[in-house]
Amino acid sequence: MSIKNGLLAILSLGDCHGYQLKHELISRTGSVLDVNIGQIYSTLSRLERDGFVRQLPTASSKDGQQLFAITEAGRAEAQAWLLEPMVDERDVRNDLATKLALAVTLPSVDVARIVKTQRARDIQKLQGLTVDKRGVEPQNPAQVAAVLMNDRAIFNLEAELRWLDHIETILGETKARGLDTALDLQAYAAKRGRPTKSNDKKTGESND
Repeated sequence: MSIKNGLLAILSLGDCHGYQLKHELISRTGSVLDVNIGQIYSTLSRLERDGFVRQLPTASSKDGQQLFAITEAGRAEAQAWLLEPMVDERDVRNDLATKLALAVTLPSVDVARIVKTQRARDIQKLQGLTVDKRGVEPQNPAQVAAVLMNDRAIFNLEAELRWLDHIETILGETKARGLDTALDLQAYAAKRGRPTKSNDKKTGESND
């Protein structure tokens, strides 16, 4: 999952400092993300550069931590990420899972709509792959390899569609039990100051 979009989604709930964002991101995605504070701050720097977040005066925080606030552009970016289907040609199942895990913790996010939109995209892609497969009789090793990769993509999409059906079932049962999955922002103790520049450099930009 894009750390950038995850941070924006969390900041849509309210202003946060870096350590708070780190813990919120990890806890809201089932503790499966391996993200360090250097990645958080380097990503926040790029988000600020792109006009998606802004720093608030230090006095805005009770404990003197640097708070970050989302801008209208950042809010629109987070909304688009939540609602648009994932169309990356790579295997995005893990990214989709963490996005949905985060989405169910956010108030006013229509997770059923996200599932429906993703299903429509998957069905469209599956139909295209099925058409490509029809009538193909490989004549050389390269064509055999192409068929195998096509089949792998078809099986992955079929599995994802079954998984989306399962998610809808879970959401329906959760709603029937009256369980509210939305989480408020939590207070997290933070270390003083920001990490050193050397930590930021080690993280790179691969998670944007």
